[in-house]
Amino acid sequence: MTSPQAPAPDELAVLRQRYRRERERRIRPDGPRQYLDADAESGFCAADPYVGEVAGREPLRDTVDVAVIGGGFGGILAGARLRRQGVERVRVVDKGGDFGGTWYWNRYPGVHCDIESHVYLPMLDETGYVPEWKYSPGEEIRQHAVRIAQESGLYADALFSTTVTELTWEESSRTWIVATDRGDAFRATYVITATGTMTEPKLPGIPGIGDFGGRTFHTSRWDYAYTGGGPGGGLTGLADKRVGVVGTGATGVQVIPMLAEDAGHVYVFQRTPSTVDVRANRRTTAGDVGADREGWARERRENFLRVVSGGAFDEDLVADGWTSSAPLLEKLLPSFRRTGDREAFEAAYEVADAAKMNEVRARVERTVTDPATAEKLKPWYRYACKRPTFSDTYYPAFNRSNVTLVDTADTHGIERVTGNGVVVGGTVYELDCLIFATGFSVGVSGVHSGKLPVHGRGGTRLLDAWARHGVRTLHGFTSNGFPNLIRMGSLQNASSVNFTHVLDEQAVHAAALVAAAEAGGALVEPSREAEDAWLATLAEGAPDHEWFHAECTPGYYNREGRGRPNGPAAYPHGAPAFHELLRRWREESMDEALS
Repeated sequence: MTSPQAPAPDELAVLRQRYRRERERRIRPDGPRQYLDADAESGFCAADPYVGEVAGREPLRDTVDVAVIGGGFGGILAGARLRRQGVERVRVVDKGGDFGGTWYWNRYPGVHCDIESHVYLPMLDETGYVPEWKYSPGEEIRQHAVRIAQESGLYADALFSTTVTELTWEESSRTWIVATDRGDAFRATYVITATGTMTEPKLPGIPGIGDFGGRTFHTSRWDYAYTGGGPGGGLTGLADKRVGVVGTGATGVQVIPMLAEDAGHVYVFQRTPSTVDVRANRRTTAGDVGADREGWARERRENFLRVVSGGAFDEDLVADGWTSSAPLLEKLLPSFRRTGDREAFEAAYEVADAAKMNEVRARVERTVTDPATAEKLKPWYRYACKRPTFSDTYYPAFNRSNVTLVDTADTHGIERVTGNGVVVGGTVYELDCLIFATGFSVGVSGVHSGKLPVHGRGGTRLLDAWARHGVRTLHGFTSNGFPNLIRMGSLQNASSVNFTHVLDEQAVHAAALVAAAEAGGALVEPSREAEDAWLATLAEGAPDHEWFHAECTPGYYNREGRGRPNGPAAYPHGAPAFHELLRRWREESMDEALS
């Protein structure tokens, strides 16, 4: 890892000191507890602004083959892959009013995906769709989710505006009883949970947050009735409004330039600046991405996954900010990059990291005309401490006279909210509208948070079993004592920055498990010995990244400064290797394991 901008050793020492000082300015003793559940404060996130009054219906008491919990891409792909295996009755249940998951809820102005659309949108080969942009706007993504669901026949049995409240295994019938908040208690031979990694909006626990007298909402529940316009802009309702935005992560970076175009004045309340690299979005044609070849999309997404995971490749087909900075993702994505002497690797890694962050900070200086504002926008931490963002309009927005950056680092965030504004450093910023671009509680699904209790064989509760014995799975999908329950997600599985690719591989595996169990009249349930073997696999070669994240600026990657402990949380050799492991297991071991 080398760079022409590589800093000298004495510069690295200065950087380390600066990073530590900036971290201390932002660290809070309450850590993750600084955030509230989405439903803790009424009016911010609870309602679904995209449906009218939800129609009443009779509670269901029927039986389906598979119940899929979650209607985002994970649930849609599970349903689609099941249907392609010949499974007839697949019921997807989601609290939203339609398919889409994150892309159902996130319709704020400027919303786009930060992964190239030709690798992010799944099943392009199967549906024959070619995205119109290199980075798709949210509505194109949502419509593709709907397209897959329609072509897979998932609407017939789907339940929307419905939340699953409990899953209970009934040994006598060998079925799961699925209870919901609408009185349903239907049965399913198999249950697949696909409740996602970004489903629960989070709010900062700012004193007085419920006292604000103006209009306020979370970006995942955008109030277009108040702002006017749509995801493409035209927010005419804000022309004479003073708008405050809390949050400068991926959402804030996209929404703030849109607000700057239309609002009377925008106050951006920033605790920690993001790294904002070049986006260079543009329209694309089928010829640009080789969509005239069979299997073009699979080839492209496999190439992207291999590049960002540190694998060997002949050509970088996507060639964007993610792939050019792939070597710096080693602290986020366990992979096969870690070779040779560790001390030499870490030294080279730090040099490359510093060169990249110097490049980002130089971009701020070149773009933002006010030196004081530019200094506040510079990120002072290692590249992998926070998810990188990409925009060509974010930094220029701060050159506008109607945009004010309010740095909250020295007060560890906003001090309090009043009836007419926000207080930072003793100064009251009067507002008409307060928008929370504070994202989601990453990785907190209903099952893992306890909001969706799961009772397995003998009434054992899943979280109680894990509390006693630790998290135990086979490949992250299944657990002993919880037959025919298949969980999708990143726990003891593999991850990537392109999570829809990972989800599709998981969906293929889940569907294969169901098909094999049906063919053999077996239950999908690993033995304790199989779980032990998988835990040993996860532990062998697990990376030591705890020290790195302990030194990072606070954020969701390190539990707001509390650190990211080492442990058997993910497959340690990268997503490509994990997907190959699953393919071999299905070919060589699945039938025997389910016999």
